Amino acid sequence: MKQQLYFFDVIAFLIMAAVLWVTMPASPRFYAGMALTAVSFVFWIVARLQLGASFAIAARAHKLVTTGLYSRFRNPVYLFAQIAYLGLAIAWGRAVGYIVLVVMAIGQWTRAKKEEAVLERAFGDEYRSYKSRTLF
Repeated sequence: MKQQLYFFDVIAFLIMAAVLWVTMPASPRFYAGMALTAVSFVFWIVARLQLGASFAIAARAHKLVTTGLYSRFRNPVYLFAQIAYLGLAIAWGRAVGYIVLVVMAIGQWTRAKKEEAVLERAFGDEYRSYKSRTLF
């Protein structure tokens, strides 16, 4: 059950993408949004895999991951998930999609700040150094 919880967000996302794929009429906007979604989704999953056993639902400090996408971004899972959802909002083309995106971004930012505090307490100067050379 724990493993399924780790990928609940991914499963929910894929269901939403599938519903859009079968219900939305083809248009350049739809295909552009879905292309952005597809590329971002790949990076999102790569970031999750690179995080490995350090991934947790609640903020914890297992180890400081600084390789792969994490060598450039502190929160690539959040970043690429948000971009993937942006793609869905573009494909859907309704204002509510963008409203949901903003609400999700606020939630992701809040969670990232909590994780940052946990990592800074656990890894101190090592984390501060990592933070200074990475984006978001």
